[in-house]
Amino acid sequence: MTISIDRRIAEELGVREHQVTAAVALLDGGATVPFVARYRKEATGALDDAQLRHLEERLRYLRELEERRAVILDSIRSQGKLDDELEARINEADSKARLEDIYLPFKPKRRTKAQTAREAGLEPLADALLGDPGLDPQAAGAAYVDPEKGVADTAAALEGARAILVERFTEDADLVGELRERLWQRGRLVAQVREGREQDGAKFADYFDFSEGLTELPSHRVLAMFRGEKEEVLALTLKPEDDEDAAPTAPGPYERAIAARYGIADRGRPGDRWLLDTVRWAWRTRVFVRLDIDLRMRLWQRAEDDGVAVFAANLRDLLLAAPAGSRPTLGLDPGLRTGVKVAVVDGTGKVVATDTVYPHAPQRRWDEALATLARLVREHGVELVAIGNGTASRETDRLAADLVKLVAPAKLTKVMVSEAGASVYSASAYASRELPDLDVSLRGAVSIARRLQDPLAELVKIDPKSIGVGQYQHDLSEVKLSRSLDTVVEDCVNAVGVDVNTASVPLLSRVSGINSTIAQNIVDHRDAHGPFRARSALTEVPRLGPKAFEQCAGFLRIRGGDDPLDASSVHPESYPVVRRILNATGGQVGDLIGNGPALRRLNPADFVDEVFGLPTVTDILKELEKPGRDPRPAFTTASFKEGVETLADLRRGMILEGVITNVAAFGAFVDVGVHQDGLVHVSAMSKSFVNDPRDVAKPGDIVRVKVMDVDTDRKRISLSMRLDDDPEAERPAKGGGRPERGEGGRGGAGRRRGEGGQGGRQHNGRRGGAPDPGANSAMAEALRRAGLDKGLR
Repeated sequence: MTISIDRRIAEELGVREHQVTAAVALLDGGATVPFVARYRKEATGALDDAQLRHLEERLRYLRELEERRAVILDSIRSQGKLDDELEARINEADSKARLEDIYLPFKPKRRTKAQTAREAGLEPLADALLGDPGLDPQAAGAAYVDPEKGVADTAAALEGARAILVERFTEDADLVGELRERLWQRGRLVAQVREGREQDGAKFADYFDFSEGLTELPSHRVLAMFRGEKEEVLALTLKPEDDEDAAPTAPGPYERAIAARYGIADRGRPGDRWLLDTVRWAWRTRVFVRLDIDLRMRLWQRAEDDGVAVFAANLRDLLLAAPAGSRPTLGLDPGLRTGVKVAVVDGTGKVVATDTVYPHAPQRRWDEALATLARLVREHGVELVAIGNGTASRETDRLAADLVKLVAPAKLTKVMVSEAGASVYSASAYASRELPDLDVSLRGAVSIARRLQDPLAELVKIDPKSIGVGQYQHDLSEVKLSRSLDTVVEDCVNAVGVDVNTASVPLLSRVSGINSTIAQNIVDHRDAHGPFRARSALTEVPRLGPKAFEQCAGFLRIRGGDDPLDASSVHPESYPVVRRILNATGGQVGDLIGNGPALRRLNPADFVDEVFGLPTVTDILKELEKPGRDPRPAFTTASFKEGVETLADLRRGMILEGVITNVAAFGAFVDVGVHQDGLVHVSAMSKSFVNDPRDVAKPGDIVRVKVMDVDTDRKRISLSMRLDDDPEAERPAKGGGRPERGEGGRGGAGRRRGEGGQGGRQHNGRRGGAPDPGANSAMAEALRRAGLDKGLR
């Protein structure tokens, strides 16, 4: 019996089928995942957003599978070849690969040698030789010679019979499926450098002579090797497992598996050798070629999925980084010759002043720059200084330090801010509409200031792929990556909530139920009629109908409006529950909101009815206790060590404070303020075993690290989060040759700025500049250490 899609997803999630059925119905009805997760818990049995995202993805895959299944059934039925047994096999296929295996013999294809041989009447010969190895192939083949049918001689007859059997072996779905899984479990991917590419392909040096089991390969190595092959530096081959006990000329394990399937064996009979040669020919020319393509694709898809997951997880952490809050902020976009671009934004993010100062070489107008900045700080009550982390960032950080001293005792905090994607925003059409009177160069300073105030609100204006927290993102599927990143942005925006009276169009367009047109209409209505005083007023916005209101209302906040509940995540549809609670307590909304002791004395079950169940009532009480609570952490800052500004300033054994900028499968990259991220390899992140680096560190985390090694020539920094590690124990012996291969060393070293590469940021003076394969300290060090520590992984 065919299992329904809902039941299959339920089994995968470990939940009841009715929960999945309800969720599917809601999603099909236009509900978003954030809305269903937050406000339809009774219907879905409280499926959370992670479960719903998995459900959504699997629903898409399984529906595509069903569509393909229907096409295949129709195709075979039209050929008159569909019987009950075949239809049952097709209906039982649980993956696209299995479905295509079964369909292969019936799939319309270009004319093959086997088809020609069948038309020449050679299929009986093939069946006879396979069924009775006692027949002499030469004698049997001679009987089928027929020049009029294109069978000129015995050799031609036997060649045709062999083509028929080879195709039969290759299209045996069960056999090919077994061989594919065996090769996946036991095969190896082998990389060799192409002749003459050693010099210009040096960034892939750790793969010049490399071999590892398919199931052992982590995603970043796979992506690195495929990139090396694409750049024609590496030659990749799939190698089946060795059969050490077999003679060199004996059939390998895969040939033996094919032979066993069809009862072929060397027993000294006249046809045995010819049949075994046919098996060998089938394996080497058809079956293995097909499996090589299949498993390369599986390797790539698995690595791609992991790469997308890493990017998505890092993006989530970046978007949910701690906001500094609504405080006047001075944004500094560092530069040398072109000067430091300056922008002051007030607590709402509105630009109130801009300028350009030239404190650095070649103009060196330090005192003048300080005076200008001090004036802006005093005039606008600036509390925060956001410094972009690109070229001249440390020099500009010194300028900010002098500014802090100059304006004392005013409270002024300086913070280094990632400027990844700031240039993309500056040149965007939206920035032109948002800041029409500002030069492109000054818009970057505005973005840097705003992303310190509220990273989420500012980063949603930038294409997520330009934020630079992924690995090998330009190698990944554009559709798959965009879909994943869009869901992350949607989930983050709705988890935090949006102030409808200050939010930008890009931010509003990420709210559940709101598209870009409705978002623009909300802003236009706000500009024309003033701030919204109540959520109900949103229904006056053009094209924001009842369905859109249902989806978005709970995620939009109106602070200081007519109803205090409008500033919370309590959905307007649930306001009657709040009124019942007020009736029970005899108070007003203002008295109840934030009154933890009073709320905790209430029993949620007392307010359940036929519409609102226990999960909803419980959520309402929690929200009333801490209305509009922000799930993001409290704002903190890292302090870079004075006097440590370049790689040359680093010394082994130094303990520094830094900020996690990216997390990859093999470790975490840390900005310690020297224009080049260092790497904490996964083996140096904790004293206990770490399976996933994200269990220990996330982008934006402030950490203390010890400098284990510095290679200034290759711009590589090795760090440890285990502060009692001994750098001398890590130091390679003099004259000690190359490190052990194995982690794909420089295969990903050329990270492109804004791309993510393997995550290490390079301050090369250019946003979006060309890759510098030798500049990524972290990547090569990751590979070196992963090779040495391979046993721990």
